[in-house]
Amino acid sequence: MGSQAGNGVGRGHGWSPGRRAGRGHAWPILRPVKLLFAIVHAEDAGVLVDALLDKEFRTTRLQSSGGFLKQSNATIVLAVEDAKVEEAIGIIRENCHSRSQVVNPMPPIMEPGEFFMPFPLEVEVGGATVFVLPIERFERI
Repeated sequence: MGSQAGNGVGRGHGWSPGRRAGRGHAWPILRPVKLLFAIVHAEDAGVLVDALLDKEFRTTRLQSSGGFLKQSNATIVLAVEDAKVEEAIGIIRENCHSRSQVVNPMPPIMEPGEFFMPFPLEVEVGGATVFVLPIERFERI
């Protein structure tokens, strides 16, 4: 019971393999599961979510922003069995592409009489940043 402590298995919480957990009860995690956070460019998010759903990965999409250009991103959250983590990352890799974008930098704060002529910069945007974390417990409420 040592590895099962806290997940409701074998502790009189009413769970059995043939019965679904009720409202407010923990779903025991019988197989190792990971939580993936994929931070992707907003333009790639819709296609990525569709591709993940086609392969029966359940996802949650959160609007986010940040990075060097402080542009709109999407954070895609999904729980994946250990055996399917590489498949999920492969789908992310196939659907999130880096691209070049030309931006005009913000002028620095200047003293009166100084002159600044900004030159457009070419920067790489897009792609994905993926975090993989272990899940200790989850509940559907």
